[in-house]
Amino acid sequence: MIIRDISMTIHPHMTVYKNKENKQPLFLKSADFETHGVYETDITMNLHTGTHIDFPLHTLKEGHNSDGHPLSTFIGTAKVFDLSQIDECISKADIEQLNIQKDDFILFKTRNSFRDDFDFNFVYLDESAAQYLANKKIRGVGIDSLGIERNQPNHPTHDTLLGAAIIILEGLRLKDISENNYEFICLPLKIAHVEALPVRAILIEK
Repeated sequence: MIIRDISMTIHPHMTVYKNKENKQPLFLKSADFETHGVYETDITMNLHTGTHIDFPLHTLKEGHNSDGHPLSTFIGTAKVFDLSQIDECISKADIEQLNIQKDDFILFKTRNSFRDDFDFNFVYLDESAAQYLANKKIRGVGIDSLGIERNQPNHPTHDTLLGAAIIILEGLRLKDISENNYEFICLPLKIAHVEALPVRAILIEK
């Protein structure tokens, strides 16, 4: 069995969305051995930092939050599709010939995985592809960028997917992952009433 970690490492100088300073994690030593006899760290971090899940409340005012999602949503088989040849965006035409079925969890590997800095022209999923996936009634979709869409007015990709109760997983690292089917686990932290949650995402090869 081979376990592939496809998560970003959280640290104070990690890559964040559009290099925004307010999305940079802040680590603060809150106790040390000299004063307290133990070592402890506080962390302040936007929930959309690093590898994370978006829930409907992220873009839909009346959307569901992090509560009530069964763990089975985040465990099962994932299909990784290599679309690293795409330069701009993933459209319906790019994915309609792929083996995508109802309840699948789909992960898209793109050229994004081959850069560690933030690329303002990252490959994203456009509205036509989002609608195609919604019509297929997949369980979730992941991508190797810190956003699943880029510069689309009124965020239609998010609204289409989240409105169809499809989980969005952003910030994957798929550089060393081949196109295949894998056992998949991406358990989010157990935090109530929020619109996004950090995850540790792994793929398992038998």
